[in-house]
Amino acid sequence: MNKLYGTLNELLVKLFNDILQIEEQCLKDDRFKDLSITEIHVIEAIGINGERNMSSVARDLDITIGTLTMSINNLVKKGYVKRERSEEDRRIVLISLTEKGKDVYISHAEFHKEMIETTIAKLTDQEKEVLVAALENINYYFKEKYNLKKKKR
Repeated sequence: MNKLYGTLNELLVKLFNDILQIEEQCLKDDRFKDLSITEIHVIEAIGINGERNMSSVARDLDITIGTLTMSINNLVKKGYVKRERSEEDRRIVLISLTEKGKDVYISHAEFHKEMIETTIAKLTDQEKEVLVAALENINYYFKEKYNLKKKKR
């Protein structure tokens, strides 16, 4: 069991770190070299389906509006995001992607699509089901652990 524990621990830690690093490297071509992986994830949360309000994006990312505002300020300066006040309620700030932001979003989506397709390419249907079940268990564990810490504050 100790060997299994050690192997799984090493694989999970390495996998989490490697995915973030590889994702950042793949997306940092000449067009997007000025973006951090965090900014790319903000772009992903905004999405390409039109305007969103700041609070809904902050909620999706599980960050404060203040933290999101800092990221949005940088992304506006870099030309990836537009910010406008709502015509109906001037207190509401709406954000959306520029064409440059949409290019990043599409590149990021293609990276994830290729990652998934490559991961499952040689698996049988049964192996795919086992992989999904295992990843769901890992995801559940981290969500439960996070929620417990959040409640204690």
